[in-house]
Amino acid sequence: MKTIVITGSSSGIGKATAKYFAEQGWQVAATMRKPQNETELNQIEGISLYALDVTDQASIESAVAQILNDYDKVDVVLNNAGYAAIGAFEAAAPEQVERQFDTNVIGLMRVTRAFLPHFRANNDGLFLNVSSIGGRITFPFLSLYHSTKWAVEGFSESLAYELGELGIQVKLIEPGGVDTDFNGRSMDFCTQEGLDDYNEAVSYTH
Repeated sequence: MKTIVITGSSSGIGKATAKYFAEQGWQVAATMRKPQNETELNQIEGISLYALDVTDQASIESAVAQILNDYDKVDVVLNNAGYAAIGAFEAAAPEQVERQFDTNVIGLMRVTRAFLPHFRANNDGLFLNVSSIGGRITFPFLSLYHSTKWAVEGFSESLAYELGELGIQVKLIEPGGVDTDFNGRSMDFCTQEGLDDYNEAVSYTH
C-alpha cells in the first residue's frame, strides 16, 4: 500500500486530494497547522492527521519523524500549503512580503529537504509541487503571489534534474481557478493607510 504526505490539508486542494487518495486505497498523512480543529478527514479510513506548519522548522522535523515512524515508506510528498497576498506592492508591509515567501517558497523547500534523505535511501519518491497558472502568467496586484509561484517553478524544474539520477521525481501542478476558499480565508490583503492612488484599479480588477 502506497503512502502520500500532503501539506495544507485542512481545506481546498489539500483536503480534496486527501479524500481522493484515501478513496483509491492509499495511506494518507494529512498535515495541517491545527489538526485538532479538523472534523472531517479524521473520520475517513486511511487518513491520519499530523501537525505541521511549513514556516516552523521544528514543526516540520517533528511531523516528519512521526510520519516515518508510522509508515515504512513514503512514496509521494504533495507540497500544497500556500496562500496569496493581494494588493499593490507598495502597500505590502515587510512582514507580509516575508510571510508570503516563507510559506509559499521557503516552506516548500523545508518540507522537500526534510523528506530527501528518506527518498534517497529508497532511490525512489515523488515530489508534487503545487504551483499555479500564476507561475506562468501574471495579473495586476498579485506581484507577491506570482513571484513566489515563479520561484516554485524554477526550483522544481532545476531540482528535477538534480534528483532524476537518484530515482526521485519532481513534478509541478499548475491549476487555474478552483472552487475553494482561496479567494476568501486564504487571502492576505495588502493595504496602507493614506495610500489611495491604487484604490480604483484594485477595485476594478478585483
